[in-house]
Amino acid sequence: MAVENIDQERCTGCGTCVMVCPMDVFRLDKVSKKAIIRYAEDCMLCAWCLVECPKDAITVTWGKKSPLLVSWG
Repeated sequence: MAVENIDQERCTGCGTCVMVCPMDVFRLDKVSKKAIIRYAEDCMLCAWCLVECPKDAITVTWGKKSPLLVSWG
């Protein structure tokens, strides 16, 4: 897995991770109004969420269990 955790105490629910993720991994939870990881298996380790999060709330592990697939070539 790539995206491992979102620290809910640090997350402000700004939605930056939702907007910058090219793989649509994140969602904003309707109840807590904070980001949640919905499709972690789709993460391609681009780390835009990590770079852009204003509160450093996202933890990324740099190893994937499945091979990285790309659609260009």
